[in-house]
Amino acid sequence: MTSSPTDTPRDATSSENPRPAGTFDTAELRLSVSKSFDATMARLKELVAIPGIAWPSFDPAPLDASARSVAELLRAAGLEEVQVLRSKKADGTDGGPAVVARRQAAAGKPTILLYAHHDVQPPGDPALWESEPFAAVERDGRLYGRGAADDKAGIMAHVAAYTAATEVLGSEFGLGVTFFIEGEEEAGSPTFRPFLETHRELLKADVIVVADSSNWKVGVPALTTSLRGLVDGTFEVQVLEHAVHSGMFGGAVLDAPTLLARLIATLHDAEGNVAIEGLVSTDNVAVDLSEAEYRADASVLDGVRLAGTGSIASRLWTKPALSIIGFDAPAVDVASNTLLPRARAKFSLRLAPGQVPSEAMDAVRRHVEANAPFGAKVVFTPGESGNPFLTDTSSRAAGFAMWALGEAWGVPAVEMGIGGSIPFIADLTEVYPDVQILVTGVEDPDSRAHSANESLHIGDFENAVVAEALLLARLNADGLA
Repeated sequence: MTSSPTDTPRDATSSENPRPAGTFDTAELRLSVSKSFDATMARLKELVAIPGIAWPSFDPAPLDASARSVAELLRAAGLEEVQVLRSKKADGTDGGPAVVARRQAAAGKPTILLYAHHDVQPPGDPALWESEPFAAVERDGRLYGRGAADDKAGIMAHVAAYTAATEVLGSEFGLGVTFFIEGEEEAGSPTFRPFLETHRELLKADVIVVADSSNWKVGVPALTTSLRGLVDGTFEVQVLEHAVHSGMFGGAVLDAPTLLARLIATLHDAEGNVAIEGLVSTDNVAVDLSEAEYRADASVLDGVRLAGTGSIASRLWTKPALSIIGFDAPAVDVASNTLLPRARAKFSLRLAPGQVPSEAMDAVRRHVEANAPFGAKVVFTPGESGNPFLTDTSSRAAGFAMWALGEAWGVPAVEMGIGGSIPFIADLTEVYPDVQILVTGVEDPDSRAHSANESLHIGDFENAVVAEALLLARLNADGLA
């Protein structure tokens, strides 16, 4: 791999020590990020103050205001082609406002697309927050507020890195750069695929950076190299045509909730491994979590035994994980003495990289139908699905990213998986099959994205900006050929 950067400080105005064409000074980029970091934090706090939520039950006006603010940021960064665009949902209504801004590539230079999203999760119960969710507050080296980490810091990492790279490299910066700041990710990206199809040429790139993930831990950066896929759905157990008196008829037939519980119990073996045949499962992760680290990060209660076998990291990243996330049954407070005729559960199954979602859905269907307890009728209804993702870590872009992360933090970066799913990445790989996708992020295990008291580690955020500035400079200097 060509090594273009130099760490030798120089006077940018000196004619005696000019920088060779195609090289850059990492110290200059770091200094540029540092000088403007207070302004970067101020802009981030302004974005956090806008409660842009894409869910249909929330006022859309703040979401529109959020998009306008992002567009203004990009224009202030020197980008001229800035647009706020939408696509239609399946019901004909407008999707969330996405912001797209472009800088054309110079001859022979690649184009990089920088993705983040400006919409956020609802704040939830305000009583659980230690400060106002939409008023960013610094406390003990962290910035607290809804969206501070997920994903408005991702937006500002892109903007600040681009600003530093263009400032330091000036006319030597010929990299094509496209910003794609989505406005409905937290609502499931309902118009993402039609948006890509409509704006295929506008968003076309050689490298895509998705800044919506996490680092290994505070002080240790990571490139997310795998994401689990997802299928969900429901299965209903039916045993009676209608409810009957539990005293008059109980004892010769089991009620539907009891039979549903017996069916759910077949989904895992005695060790807690998913017991559905036909699912991909591997244990070949490069790094691992200790049990103590996992218990602390997941807030596991004392005395609760961990489920599954193999390394903890593989249980989180490269093995399937099945959860029951909802029940349809009467609440305790309104329960009557009857044998219930039917009961329904919703499942969520995370898929290991390499798993085809349709095959996983069929595997769940076969399992619940084959394990119907006491001959009960089982009705299976498939739900949503999303593909897993695996990075080509041998790609030139991935190598540059690992180098940039290590340089920025001063410690080697690690390759890590994420147990969650980013379904739209599958759309990116299908629409742009030759693109190199890099999943980065600004979060850490204590960021609590989607939860109360979401926060961002400020020191790691600055390092993330430096890392992306270095990546932009490296791609500009060395290209992908």
